[in-house]
Amino acid sequence: MKILTSRSFDAYAFSRQPGYDEPSVRRAFAKAVPLRTVVVTCYDPRAVGVPAAVARRLGDVYPGEIQVDAEGRKVASTTTLFEVVVAGGRAIDALRSITVAQHLFGIERVAIVHHTNCGATSFTADGLVRAWAHEQHRDISQRYERESVCIGDYVSSLAHDVRLVRESPGTPAHVDVHGFVYDIDTGALHAVVEDVGTTETETAHDACAVVAAS
Repeated sequence: MKILTSRSFDAYAFSRQPGYDEPSVRRAFAKAVPLRTVVVTCYDPRAVGVPAAVARRLGDVYPGEIQVDAEGRKVASTTTLFEVVVAGGRAIDALRSITVAQHLFGIERVAIVHHTNCGATSFTADGLVRAWAHEQHRDISQRYERESVCIGDYVSSLAHDVRLVRESPGTPAHVDVHGFVYDIDTGALHAVVEDVGTTETETAHDACAVVAAS
């Protein structure tokens, strides 16, 4: 690996500043961005309308406005929705981002969105493994959870991903987890799965349900 510049970027790292105090930095981040929702969506450019569609459905502010200080530095935003863009919108790639979002900003819900005519429905996990071995000469058969590699059918994939997010120790117990299908031709957002988070008085959780498309 080559590093192509000698410039130090430490001046831009919060943890490198004199007198750095992590709890204070966390409070400042939570104040700067009123985050409520993390949206996991596909990197297909045809799915670019997903964040706005989810914002309309859940009452979020997106894209919001960037706020600057007296020196013109970008220091905050009014958006309440962050998007995590990954292949097929599969939740496995977003688990760390969900944890970080909660740690820095606090969140109320996670929306997992798969879209119609997605490339992730065009292949199978076994097909990918075989092709990779033939073309790249490497074995990835044990590298990824098979159920998260592609999309076999939308209801099953969303139910799996909602469960994966809910059961992750990096997901706050109080957040609601939604599974949607986005129609790339009409822009319609269809609710498929919902898992309601626990309240402080609940001791058990069994709220995952497949809901009627709407």
